[in-house]
Amino acid sequence: MRGAKGRITSIEAIQMSTSTQELLESFDLLPDSEKREVALEIIHRAFVLDRKVELDESSLAALYAEFADEDRDLAENGLEDYRQSLAAEDAR
Repeated sequence: MRGAKGRITSIEAIQMSTSTQELLESFDLLPDSEKREVALEIIHRAFVLDRKVELDESSLAALYAEFADEDRDLAENGLEDYRQSLAAEDAR
């Protein structure tokens, strides 16, 4: 049974098994937008609700900088793949 907006009701949640493998398999079935929501909720609970972990702005900036080039490359490759798929589709 799903509640409003397709969310799992408490009755359904009680009936679900919570083994790690089953959770991962269920997560893999989610659309990307819902995966992002789950990830944001996990981050929120890990860092915001548990104030034992202090976020250091300079450490976060360094971490962002460390992965900025890789993120940019992945984005550019993704756009290039998309451009190629559009060109292939137009050629048909």
